[in-house]
Amino acid sequence: MTHQQDNNSNPITYAQIQGIVADDFEKMDKQVFGSLNSKVKLVMAVSQHVIDAGGKRMRPLISLLCSRICEDKQFEPAMHLGAITEMLHTATLVHDDVIDSSGMRRGKPTANATWDNPTAVLVGDYLIARAFNLLVGFGSLPLLKLFSDGTCDIAEGEVLQLQHQHNPQATEDDYMKIIDGKTSRLFMLSSQGVAILHNRPEFDDTFAKFGQHFGNAFQIIDDVLDFSGDSVVLGKNVGDDIAEGKPTLPLIKALEFTKSNNPTDFEILRIAIQTGEVADTAQIIDIVKNSGALDYCREKAISETAIAREAVLSLPESVYRQGLLDLMTLASQRLY
Repeated sequence: MTHQQDNNSNPITYAQIQGIVADDFEKMDKQVFGSLNSKVKLVMAVSQHVIDAGGKRMRPLISLLCSRICEDKQFEPAMHLGAITEMLHTATLVHDDVIDSSGMRRGKPTANATWDNPTAVLVGDYLIARAFNLLVGFGSLPLLKLFSDGTCDIAEGEVLQLQHQHNPQATEDDYMKIIDGKTSRLFMLSSQGVAILHNRPEFDDTFAKFGQHFGNAFQIIDDVLDFSGDSVVLGKNVGDDIAEGKPTLPLIKALEFTKSNNPTDFEILRIAIQTGEVADTAQIIDIVKNSGALDYCREKAISETAIAREAVLSLPESVYRQGLLDLMTLASQRLY
């Protein structure tokens, strides 16, 4: 069972990829909320709210595909691990929403908007604590070490992003360190953790390489889409990122490219990033588009995807390996 990869008339869908491990996915999905057992009703209510508002469960899907690559049978520990990574992911989103003062996520009110900031922060903390509570159940010190190191990296990535808030001197290297923590690390945990669970050290480095570089590509693509898409959403996203002072790669490269080529545009962009105030979002979008920054970012995303793809192609051929390849194709298709 393979899917067409580059035929736009019949593009791959996320549901098709999910369908490869449909039974495993259904069981895992029930465990995401089912694993929470707080005695405090508010904790359960807020947790249910944020988990229900969750996304596509991409990280657990990666865990399930990687598990089937290790051994083609239903493996309960991999489903538990998938649920745990989703719990950690949800916790980071709850904390992000508080930091960004976000009122909506994926069209639904955020926890901080529905309750308040202290409640959201503490429930985010609970989700992280519960994830580790569940990790202990595997009785694997290497797995616990991987996740504790990884969770530190995630927190450091977020702090690094705050440190570079409204900094027009942030570099591409700074950006890569930020996304390596805040985005890619969780993809790595989702894949690499499975190799540890199955005791398949020969897959450890390959899964880690896939997770890191697919995560990098995924975040870069997201940041490019903030400048090329629906104009209403586009203006809001760009305006929000600048107001929050986020140093995204399109902004970093646009500053770099306009500095020597177009000093006027450079100054407009620099002041907007430094102050967080944008009089004309459309003007900022045009500056970034005309600077060549988006082309650079697309190439960067493609090269990160190529490294991830190369890692996956070294794995034994199977429908599950194809699922990981299709996931990368699906992400890259968003660029065009």
